[in-house]
Amino acid sequence: MANYKYIDSALIHGGISTDEFTGAVNVPIYQTSTYRQTGLGEEFKWEYSRTGNPTRTALEALIAELEGGTAGFAFGSGMAAITAVLSLFGSGDKILISSNVYGGTFRVLDKVFSHFNIGYSIEDTTDLAALESKITPEVKAILVESPANPLLTVTDLAAVAALAKKHGILSIVDNTFMTPYLQRPIGLGVDIVVHSATKYLGGHSDVVAGLVVVNDDALTQRLAFIQNSTGGVPGPFDSFLLIRGIKTLGVRLDRHVENAEKAARYLQNHKAVKKVYYPGLPGAQGYEINKRQAKNGGAMISFELYENYDIKKFFKSLRLVALAESLGGVESLVCHPASMTHAAIPYEVRQRIGITDGLIRLSVGIESIDDILADLDRAIAESEE
Repeated sequence: MANYKYIDSALIHGGISTDEFTGAVNVPIYQTSTYRQTGLGEEFKWEYSRTGNPTRTALEALIAELEGGTAGFAFGSGMAAITAVLSLFGSGDKILISSNVYGGTFRVLDKVFSHFNIGYSIEDTTDLAALESKITPEVKAILVESPANPLLTVTDLAAVAALAKKHGILSIVDNTFMTPYLQRPIGLGVDIVVHSATKYLGGHSDVVAGLVVVNDDALTQRLAFIQNSTGGVPGPFDSFLLIRGIKTLGVRLDRHVENAEKAARYLQNHKAVKKVYYPGLPGAQGYEINKRQAKNGGAMISFELYENYDIKKFFKSLRLVALAESLGGVESLVCHPASMTHAAIPYEVRQRIGITDGLIRLSVGIESIDDILADLDRAIAESEE
């Protein structure tokens, strides 16, 4: 029985937090590929590190507990995690995806799984009636991000989970932007939760990894087989780094969100800013739903400048905030979704779903908010034409 009831403590003491062999308060890095067996045909817990490694197992137990699932699985990247989940499906199956999802998710469906006759359809998952009308016999899952990348669109996760159950299909949620500290989809009825652990869970831009959590024994067995068979697992050191990162997730996210809320209000009131996308702002799309299913609005913001501001000059003028792929690290990062994270999505599709060439995505870090805002303000001023 755990000696805690709050997630802040579970981040530190959850899963397997003590080494069973030495009593070390940090699970060691078991840097080995194989294990000496006790005898031919005799059962032994460890046999080969693709199949299982004590450091990785501790990470998997931790994320399972944090998300409230029955089993966790670690992978070498967020895309490896998504790929493993999509490998649950077969020829002729179809997956409904949110209208704005990470470009890599779109790309692997459009360019890889299409070769195996697994189809997809981009849908507005905020419109439940329209979404239900798209559930045909070949549809086997609904894959949602909420808030979605990069427009921060909020979907009612409990409603989507209930809809999926009604039709006997799976509900999958990419919870990268929120993490279990801010949002726990399995508690809302979702079947599978996916993370790019590279982002907030790792938190320091020094590890690439992915995580999956399920809440069903049959799914556990199937994903364990896929993980072992395809082998896209992280090494022991990366697993160790993730466990270490997760220990400070709560204190980091509290600061991330505090800064993001101030940055969102600053951008909302700035004369150069045409539109701000942030689910923590009253009046934002999905604000009330997000309040119901998440702790707060998170730390991701997207915005657009008016046409008389040159976004290329804006990016060039930043000094503290880095123009870079990825998000969720302690440092503030900014990117141009249309040419970076979502470049794999065809232009006409981007335009239809609102990922314009003027959209800017900001991952608010934990630096001094005054320094962040000063950097944004200077870059905006220098980009005016």
